Amino acid sequence: MKINHSTLPLIALMALTRVHHFGSAWSLPDASLAVFFLAGLCFNSRALMAVLLLEAGVIDYLAISQFNVSDWCISPAYVFLIPTYAVLWLAGRHATLENYPLVKTVALAALATSAAFVISNSSFYLFSGRYAELAPLDYATAVAQYYLPYLNSALLYTVTALAILKTIRFLPATQFNHNKA
Repeated sequence: MKINHSTLPLIALMALTRVHHFGSAWSLPDASLAVFFLAGLCFNSRALMAVLLLEAGVIDYLAISQFNVSDWCISPAYVFLIPTYAVLWLAGRHATLENYPLVKTVALAALATSAAFVISNSSFYLFSGRYAELAPLDYATAVAQYYLPYLNSALLYTVTALAILKTIRFLPATQFNHNKA
C-alpha cells in the first residue's frame, strides 16, 4: 500500500492530535479512534491499518522520550491497543459511504468506540499491574467518567469527516446537474 494524498489527512490528523486523550487548552483531543474507523471506512487496506498502528507507537514513544509526556499508560496492556483499534477499523470496513445512511454510520462508529473503550480499559485493568488491589467494580466506576469524553471526541471527528466526505461527493453531482440545466 502506498501512502498517497488521500491517506495523508488521516495520518496527519493522528500525528497532530495524539498527545492528549481529551485535549487541553493548547491541543485538540486525540483523533486516533476516529482515524482508525475512517481508515476502515475509506480504504480497503490492512497495510494502512498497520501503518497507523506503527505511527501511533512512534508518536507515543516520541511523546514520552522527547516531550516529557507521562508513561503511565505504557504497560503490558499497551499491546491491547491493537484489538482496540482493530474494532474501529473493522466497523469502518463494515460500513460504506454509498450504502449506509449517515445516522447508521455514526451509530456504528459509536458502537465500535464503546467496544474500544471496554477493550482498552478492561485490558489496562487486567494487565497493567497497576490495579491489583482494586475490585473490578471499583475500577469500572472510576473509569466510567472518561467514557463520554472518549465517545464524544471520536464522534466529533467522525461526523466532521463524514460531512466533509459527503459534501465532496455531492459537489461533482451538483455541478454536473447545474451545467445540464
